[in-house]
Amino acid sequence: MSSLSHRALVTLTVAGIAALVPSPASAHPFGDPQTVAITHDARHPDVVSVRWRVGGPDDLTVLGMSLDVIGKDRARPDGTVDYRYTDAGEVGSSAAFTRYLLDRITVTTGAAPCSGTVQPIRALALKGATVDFACPAPVETATVAVRMLTDLNPAYRTLATGPSGQRTVYEKGHDSHDWTLVGDPPGGGSALLQIGAVLGGLVALLLVVLLARRAAA
Repeated sequence: MSSLSHRALVTLTVAGIAALVPSPASAHPFGDPQTVAITHDARHPDVVSVRWRVGGPDDLTVLGMSLDVIGKDRARPDGTVDYRYTDAGEVGSSAAFTRYLLDRITVTTGAAPCSGTVQPIRALALKGATVDFACPAPVETATVAVRMLTDLNPAYRTLATGPSGQRTVYEKGHDSHDWTLVGDPPGGGSALLQIGAVLGGLVALLLVVLLARRAAA
């Protein structure tokens, strides 16, 4: 292998490792991702439901500290937190968390905002929290914005699903998405194309590594 090829391979490998391994001070956003499920019931055509679930229970501890529901002395010098199994209940039962949900998750239809109501929260860490958004008229498409936890660290991401297999990833800089709630979504194959592009990139990377090894043999 030429020295140039070797340097390129080493650079690529180091960049990949750096992207995958978080620093201790920002470990929480790189755990299991948050999830959001957007649903629409034909029996209530003017209501859009959004269920949010946290990625890791210790993220609820971090959130509780930011909302002054849990003491900030639970933070450790290495960037982790002193998680306790009662934290989810304390956060879920607080008015501060209800306000936070309604501020960080919003639904609009056209230019009209929909009014959110948080359903009673039970087992927040396991079942999540659901907000029902009542809109001014029956909903066919809606813009749902999700900004959960990105105020704490912009690296947080949320995997979202909707009717007819629609999917997106909410993140800092992409916190709003249009969902088709009635009928077939336009460009239904876009999700498959995105997955294909990702797999194609991984295959290409694997081929580069294999060719480099063969050249070195």
